[in-house]
Amino acid sequence: MKPADRLTGSEGFEVFYLRHFDAMTRFIARRVVDPHAVADLTAEVFLAALHSRHTYRPERGSETGWLYGVARNVLSAERRRSEREARAVERVVARRLLDTEDLTDLTDLTDRIDAEEPARRALSAMADLPDGERALLELVVIDQLTVAEAAQALGIRVGTARVRLYRARRTLRNVPGVATALVTEGLG
Repeated sequence: MKPADRLTGSEGFEVFYLRHFDAMTRFIARRVVDPHAVADLTAEVFLAALHSRHTYRPERGSETGWLYGVARNVLSAERRRSEREARAVERVVARRLLDTEDLTDLTDLTDRIDAEEPARRALSAMADLPDGERALLELVVIDQLTVAEAAQALGIRVGTARVRLYRARRTLRNVPGVATALVTEGLG
């Protein structure tokens, strides 16, 4: 099956979905703590990929890089939506607490979220980096994409990605308590 065929047809997309589901769930769980949101956003990533599969071009990079780009767009849209909602909630001062019944059958997802706690701490350490450097470091070190795949996900050239990665690591070397992996691994 050619790479482009993986995204067309129900059988091709099902194989694509099964191959990337765990990676996308981990990607979301590193950035979102609520199990409901992780499940919803993972589903939204694949729905967005299904709807935009016509934009995938194998000659421009791997399906993995393309899918991480889709996932970043879904997360960005969700963050913007959440910020608008939070401002509205602040105005109304109304909150709904989850019932214990709401959390049944989410043990597996909760365990995945808990397992991503070290990655969330690493993301927090990178918060002060410029957006481009932080995004690249997240994809290469935490999500373990190659530099080329991360560049594709971000829509930048590989050379630009390498420069940003170098700058980010140089900055983080001087930050106490930053994991060695953030500054040394994932050079692709």
